[in-house]
Amino acid sequence: MSATPSAPDPQVLRYLEHVRVEKRLAARTLTLYTLDLDRLAQLAAGVNVPLLQLTSAHIRRFVAQMHSAGRSGRGIALILSGWRGFFTWAGRQGLIPHNPVQDVRAPKAPKPLPKALGVDDAVRLAEFDNTGADPWLEARDAAMVELLYGCGLRVGELAGLDAIPSADTQRLGRGWVDLQAGEAHVFGKGSKRRSVPVGRAATEALQAWLQLRAAPFGGEGSARLDAALFVGQRGKRLTAQSIWLRLRQRSQQAGLTTPVHPHMLRHSFASHLLQSSGDLRAVQELLGHANITTTQVYTRLDFQHLAKVYDAAHPRARRKPP
Repeated sequence: MSATPSAPDPQVLRYLEHVRVEKRLAARTLTLYTLDLDRLAQLAAGVNVPLLQLTSAHIRRFVAQMHSAGRSGRGIALILSGWRGFFTWAGRQGLIPHNPVQDVRAPKAPKPLPKALGVDDAVRLAEFDNTGADPWLEARDAAMVELLYGCGLRVGELAGLDAIPSADTQRLGRGWVDLQAGEAHVFGKGSKRRSVPVGRAATEALQAWLQLRAAPFGGEGSARLDAALFVGQRGKRLTAQSIWLRLRQRSQQAGLTTPVHPHMLRHSFASHLLQSSGDLRAVQELLGHANITTTQVYTRLDFQHLAKVYDAAHPRARRKPP
């Protein structure tokens, strides 16, 4: 029968006092450290090894036990961080020759799938017409939605668009939309430029917005009006945060149950395009991903969609209820 710790290890108590007094950790953090070190003491007792004689092999064994018990990779990483701090302190006190946790890593946590709207919800948002709203705001917000969903732009890329390209547009790393060519030229991550097609719906929405954009400020030449394609009511370029807030509000007005953020529309663009075309390389180019492995997450999202269709439609997908 394995031994169990009858009392807290005196060195653990010293360490906890050290972090409480000298590092001035918050009470909640100190509680978590205490719980994690109690867990370590129990695991050490389970293999009949004194706490300060644990090796990297023991720690890896403990990690495997926690993982098989269902603890997440992120949770294990936090526990290891607490253990690592204790053994680092013990090494500085001359109590151990090396830190047994130093080279031990938690299992990698699976990357969460990006959240995308269903096709019906995305189209519902894109086609939403808030007839009671200020026509100027309505035209602007509708155009923003069409560009985010129709072109897969990042929110920073959308905010960085100029209404008319100029020498400053290139110099300051901004983008623009060429309505005649049906293309958006954007300045993306890593200072990389790319061009994406602008569809009919987005073109029409942009034309409607551009007819109204300068009206409250006395025309295009007004000093009050920024060069930005999308401006606020003071004529200044909209920030990414402002676009987030406007989109969230618009999705609620459209009756969507999920608050929508700009990147959700980018994910929806990629997922719906991949569902229709199956062309992963084209989606990579349109999104501006440097590495196709970044784009491959949408194949997982697409598989989820296919699995739902299968479960709902195939006669052999599920057993009939008794």
